[in-house]
Amino acid sequence: MAKILIYNNTTNRMETYYKGEQEAMPYNANRTLTVKEFRGSSTSEILWSDRRTMQSWNNFRALYGKPIFVGFAFKRCWEGGHGILSQHYAGVAFDVAQNLNAQGRDYMRNLARASGYWRYIEPASDTPRWVHFDDRWIASGYPLTMSGSRGIYVLIAQDALNTLGLDTGGLDGIFGQKTYNAVITYQGNNGLSQDGKIGNITWNSLMNEVVGNGASGTTILK
Repeated sequence: MAKILIYNNTTNRMETYYKGEQEAMPYNANRTLTVKEFRGSSTSEILWSDRRTMQSWNNFRALYGKPIFVGFAFKRCWEGGHGILSQHYAGVAFDVAQNLNAQGRDYMRNLARASGYWRYIEPASDTPRWVHFDDRWIASGYPLTMSGSRGIYVLIAQDALNTLGLDTGGLDGIFGQKTYNAVITYQGNNGLSQDGKIGNITWNSLMNEVVGNGASGTTILK
């Protein structure tokens, strides 16, 4: 049974679900994306995404008209497997179609690009054996995250900070006082400007420390 955190982009609220591996992801239509498929190779008991991404999947899956093989979707940052600021850690990215030939992947990639359902489709030169599409919030990297922010990028920050031993008060996707204090402490410990905001410099520093290095004794696992 997985605990699934979904940021509802419409209500600006974090929602919590508990689902079995063969159940559909929250907001998934017609069981075209199960928890197991979204999880991929992640061993985490906690997964997350947002409602907009699930709706993008629904729309694209209906347009494609047949099952889509999902090789990789969600990962927690300390599990690694992707780049430092990967959208997989936000739960908004999919690496799919590993079971298709080059022609089939080209068709899916071009359809994804023409559909307008995804904010980014990686070019074939970078993904020769799969198709990558995602619903990232900004053109590249992670958005500025600060007091009052909510959502999947707050979850990434909380996950990383807790893994480094800085208590954010939980893994809830809400940038409250304890998360702010943890950011201030992290910035001070690393010679960064202590503004309590996670911009490009803090994001890169934080993720470089955590990505792929495994869970620690302070990582929130359940």
